[in-house]
Amino acid sequence: MNQIVVSVLKQKEISGLLIEWYDENKRILPWRNTNDPYKIWVSEVILQQTRVAQGLNYYLQFVEQFPTVNDLAESSEENVLKVWQGLGYYSRARNLHQGAKAVVALHKSKLPTSYKEIISIKGIGEYTAAAILSIAYNKPYAVVDGNVYRVLSRLFAIDTPIDTSVGKKQFAKLAQDLIDVSNPAKYNQAIMELGALQCAPVQPLCDSCPLQFLCAANHLNMQSEFPVKSKKVKVRNRYLHYFHIEYEGYTYLNKRIGNDIWKNMYEFPLIETELESDLSDLLVSDSFKSLFGDAEITIHHSAKQFKHILTHQHIYANFYFVEVEKSDVFLINNFKKIQKEEISLYPISRLIHKYLEQK
Repeated sequence: MNQIVVSVLKQKEISGLLIEWYDENKRILPWRNTNDPYKIWVSEVILQQTRVAQGLNYYLQFVEQFPTVNDLAESSEENVLKVWQGLGYYSRARNLHQGAKAVVALHKSKLPTSYKEIISIKGIGEYTAAAILSIAYNKPYAVVDGNVYRVLSRLFAIDTPIDTSVGKKQFAKLAQDLIDVSNPAKYNQAIMELGALQCAPVQPLCDSCPLQFLCAANHLNMQSEFPVKSKKVKVRNRYLHYFHIEYEGYTYLNKRIGNDIWKNMYEFPLIETELESDLSDLLVSDSFKSLFGDAEITIHHSAKQFKHILTHQHIYANFYFVEVEKSDVFLINNFKKIQKEEISLYPISRLIHKYLEQK
């Protein structure tokens, strides 16, 4: 690893060009019109793993439902998950909720202004801590997210993999060396905005980039080579078979527990198989017998298979609509019985929501 040394003059040139570009090109977004650290915190959490176009409406809905950290802390987790529904990566919502409780209980409902205290809050890591402290309190902590990795790796043609501890330390130091300490809020937003709008992962707009003449990757025509990663994401395939059961105007939901995707959210009764399986395979399985016993049912197959892509998992889901002919005693003891119109009141995954939309 070759450590990048940036002169004061070059640091000033880079930060000056970034801020000038940002003033002319930044998107008008609601979290940029506030210094409220709580709202900045919410926006940063929502924008993790989420594009601005998708996250904007969720942000507006979230701060309308929970306008202050106290409102969020006092809400139930189920209500928080319901507002978050469809945004994905639900651990973000759970951590934000737990973090809000800690802010209220330990910090008198105000997000701390010190790095040591703010990073101790549930769900606030190095990036989020730096974003809140710089944008809300104008403190000189550099943010390093995917956009910043891309801009810096191309700007200096750094081939150190960003997914290694050595790479993370190198980029963190470089980002900190470059930050405009007199205006860290604007600088951090500028470099992230440049990565989002100009220095895109594919087909970056180099010809109109304010840093094009300083950019080593541009000079070498190697933009597509940066940033470098050492690891390939290992993807796991999962096969889920849902049973949308109805009986006399009621349906049945299962609450997911344990350390898995969609924790504490609701779904239909489920059988998961290691390999892709059809209905005939399910009918003779022990899981099916355990689920339905000797009940009199009629099963209608949902022809379309749903594929749901997560970061480390590809979900292949089949849905079967099941009508119970007589008693539902076998279901009541294992699942939550609700009127079928009440499904909308419960937090469900985007996968279940897509099925209901197309049913």
